[in-house]
Amino acid sequence: MKDIAIRENHLYQKAYRNGEKAHSKHFSVYILRDWGAKKQMLKNHLVERVAGRVPLLMGCGGNSTAAVVNELQSFDWKGIDGILSVCPYYNKPSQEGLYQHYRALAQASPLPIVLYNVPGRTGVNMTAETTLRLARDFENNVAIKEASGNITQMEDIIKNKPEIFDVISGDDGITFPLITLGAVGVISVIGNALPYEFSRMVRLALRGEYESARTIHHKFTELFKLLFVDGNPAGVKAMLSEMGMIQNQLRLPLIPTRLTTMKQISDIVRDLGY
Repeated sequence: MKDIAIRENHLYQKAYRNGEKAHSKHFSVYILRDWGAKKQMLKNHLVERVAGRVPLLMGCGGNSTAAVVNELQSFDWKGIDGILSVCPYYNKPSQEGLYQHYRALAQASPLPIVLYNVPGRTGVNMTAETTLRLARDFENNVAIKEASGNITQMEDIIKNKPEIFDVISGDDGITFPLITLGAVGVISVIGNALPYEFSRMVRLALRGEYESARTIHHKFTELFKLLFVDGNPAGVKAMLSEMGMIQNQLRLPLIPTRLTTMKQISDIVRDLGY
């Protein structure tokens, strides 16, 4: 399996550079320069591979409300169960601007929407007040991926939200404590490399088996930091490379982790038995 993963990743990288079809006996994907066509092709491939085994959430966001609304209305969402839509980035809208942005998306979307608050990447924080307003006013706003790092804000949302609205952790390092406050799970980074182990921690915490969940949480404390010290997804790609699953390649402006970080990740991977 390791050799297959490396060989197929090499084919994918070559196809991306040349704008052609990547093919092996294990997979076949067209790599297109046009992002809209590329996104549609990747969506179709994922829907085919998942084959209804789990719900699929797909990103649709940006800092132009009109452009996002247009994508919601024109994209073929067949096989997708929900939309993950990040707060507008760079132009730093006011709280009322954020509300009006998501209001337009809720009115245009054919699918349930998961709001995504990640001020470290967007430059703007969506407050608990704005999140709760959106949760109450539009039934198809069904959840928020909260990555503000502000536990008080997250707890405020959990405490005052409608019953049908969920709070999902957007930060691996605080997933355990956030579940103890009432969050329902996580959209994870480390889960790409350690899906069994991390999901076990989540399931234990959701069942109220906090001692067992805490043990797993503490096991990954150092890794939570390492995977982000040189940026994401550089850290998790380095880890997957050390596990023999992919080649450690990123597209500019992202670059691989520093050698010192790579060495630390490699040591942890070895200690975990990979």
